[in-house]
Amino acid sequence: MNIVEVKNLSKRFNDKLVLDNVSFEIKKGEIFGLLGPNGAGKSTLINTMVGLIKADNGDVLVGDYSINKDPINLKKKIGIVPQEIALFEILNARENLEYFGGLYGLKGTMLKERINEAIEIAGLGDCLKKKVKEYSGGMKRRLNIVVAMMHHPEVLLMDEPTVGVDPQSRNHIFEVVKKMNSEFNTTIIYTSHYMEEVEHLCNKIFIMDLGKEVAYGTNDELKRMVNSGKIIRLKGKGELDTLMLSLKSNKDVRAVEKTGDELKIVINDKYSLNDLLVEIQGINLNVKNIGIEEPTLEEVFLSLTGKQLRDGEE
Repeated sequence: MNIVEVKNLSKRFNDKLVLDNVSFEIKKGEIFGLLGPNGAGKSTLINTMVGLIKADNGDVLVGDYSINKDPINLKKKIGIVPQEIALFEILNARENLEYFGGLYGLKGTMLKERINEAIEIAGLGDCLKKKVKEYSGGMKRRLNIVVAMMHHPEVLLMDEPTVGVDPQSRNHIFEVVKKMNSEFNTTIIYTSHYMEEVEHLCNKIFIMDLGKEVAYGTNDELKRMVNSGKIIRLKGKGELDTLMLSLKSNKDVRAVEKTGDELKIVINDKYSLNDLLVEIQGINLNVKNIGIEEPTLEEVFLSLTGKQLRDGEE
């Protein structure tokens, strides 16, 4: 069942086409990664999805509600964790939660329960009386996230939630994302300049550049799309040159490179580690280390867009 449908979104600013007929679907309960280099159009897409910018063409559906026809009810279904911290620094954590909970329409016992839940999830129990301006960057980020989830939204949009945080807070944020997804069945749209985060967290990934779709699918589907091949690294002593000649004659081996006592073997999907072990038999070779590597999402992204993801903020 789809909880979010983005349908043929287009947007121009003057003569520049920023969104070019963008479409995708997100199933309920997915963690959906949105990736793109600087200037790809991600910020415009996000702002259009939540109604801060009106598209020239197309629509966004969350559940049964359209951003064009029923924006108020659509917005009730979503929570937003903005890239910039959106908190009152002169208030403490509880006061911020009370204020934003009230904006969501929470009150009485329900508001108290959600505040206590948010404090526990954010891990801020020892700092409740401190003003937010005294918090570390990681603590502010964690509070920023739980503010957005107090009303238990069906869809939580997280825009660069780990920028500038320490490793401990970063890991804590990962756990919050997983908890929201598994325990509350929250669908999460996650944007990041840290490729390993998206690879670790997301079920589906949408890569865009210059306002349009570049690729869309699971990690494995994207890696197959690039078709860059898996890599086997073998380190050993003995007849490495003999093995290299044998491998070069194999149609399922794309390339072999030798550096010192190591072979880098690029293979296609038909070739396995067992096939290599069979070839080694009968060759005078003392294998010290052998392992297989999958292409990373970073390599896939670079291959598809020709750009590094960490080009800076949009």
